[in-house]
Amino acid sequence: MSKAAKAVKHPRSATRQIIEDMLAQRTRMLKLLWELSKQDLKHADDAIRETLDDFLSVLVDYIAAGHFGLYERIAMGSERRTPVVETAREIYPRIADTTVAAVEFNERYGSADPGALAKGLARDLSALGEEVTTRIELEDRLISAMLGTDYAIPGAA
Repeated sequence: MSKAAKAVKHPRSATRQIIEDMLAQRTRMLKLLWELSKQDLKHADDAIRETLDDFLSVLVDYIAAGHFGLYERIAMGSERRTPVVETAREIYPRIADTTVAAVEFNERYGSADPGALAKGLARDLSALGEEVTTRIELEDRLISAMLGTDYAIPGAA
């Protein structure tokens, strides 16, 4: 049976697909974050700039996938399950903070010159990494509320 056919038979298959797409974006973003963290960011060269540009693009896609995928349904009032709504209500203010941090990072480094990269990229990337970690923990709580604790979140401990 194809993956698509299996997804159709699973309850909440549309929600599951939205979540799996977001998790794929998350994985791509984390890989690029890891690649950047291994570099000597005080000496930004073309390779670092290219990796940073890829990272920023995927970061924005990941943030948008969560916002327009997971949270929009809840914000629009389409979600009726009380545990999901309560979890979302509890975590959303902090999720919003992580979104702001990601957008500000993207704006700061999207077109930064090598001097600006050398000055603050390592520090700011570390701070963003902490925000991303918080976001992931919160998203995983919401995913568990939406799909149940039996859903194995890839990469979750």
